[in-house]
Amino acid sequence: MLVRNQDTRSRDYDEMRTKYRPSHADYTYQAKYGIRAWQGGGRASARETIARVAAGAIARKLLAELWSVDILACVVQVKDIVAELNAEILTRDRVESSPIRCPDESASSRMFDLVDAARKSGDSVGGVIHAVARGVPPGWGDPVFDKLDADLAKAMISLPAAKGFEIGGGFQMTHLFGSEANDAFRRASDGRIRTRSNFSGGIQGGITNGEEIWVRVAFKPTATILREQDTVDMDGNETTLAARGRHDPCVLPRAVPIVESMMALVLIDHALRQRGQCG
Repeated sequence: MLVRNQDTRSRDYDEMRTKYRPSHADYTYQAKYGIRAWQGGGRASARETIARVAAGAIARKLLAELWSVDILACVVQVKDIVAELNAEILTRDRVESSPIRCPDESASSRMFDLVDAARKSGDSVGGVIHAVARGVPPGWGDPVFDKLDADLAKAMISLPAAKGFEIGGGFQMTHLFGSEANDAFRRASDGRIRTRSNFSGGIQGGITNGEEIWVRVAFKPTATILREQDTVDMDGNETTLAARGRHDPCVLPRAVPIVESMMALVLIDHALRQRGQCG
């Protein structure tokens, strides 16, 4: 797959030719390779995720057609604003009808206003994306080095600006007793083995248990902002940097389909492994 970028504006990055953007990969790339793509960020730019989404679109089709797996993500938090999610509102129509891709209408409106205020002040905000995979059968995954949740964590943290990952109850489980956090098994009316809760997030011991897979990915505020910031140049001289050009005040709405795509790519890998190993 090849996608040509026909809308470049390298001149917007002229000031970054010799200056390092705070919290960006400018310095680390220079330290590792002795060179960097200052005209837009190169591999450190979120533009590279177009390849992930293109491949993820194919993976999602295969998962839906061969295993009836459906994947959906949404914005659940922007800075301090947290949405209330439930199965009724967590639908693609509700997510896509929101400019911030949050299905909670009240939270979505407040999130939009916050992001707009950050944009007008030349600043940025971060937040959390919630993703769910429905219809995943039990048995996908491996027990040690290629655990499904470990592969999901690696996939999500590989995304630009991603800084945190949780599955199921995540860090909230540290506040619970085992008697509260354990997912009790039950026999469903269709004869399937199910769990009464889903703190495990659909994965136990690195292998799916047939419940929905729940993950959350935390994204930091966009590193490149229009406010003047302290930094240094390539010679180590202290200076300031005020970025120009097109930079999102919040990456979250754009990151929703990227998170969905990465989940699809990981799941299709494990689906094919399962078919090859166990038939």
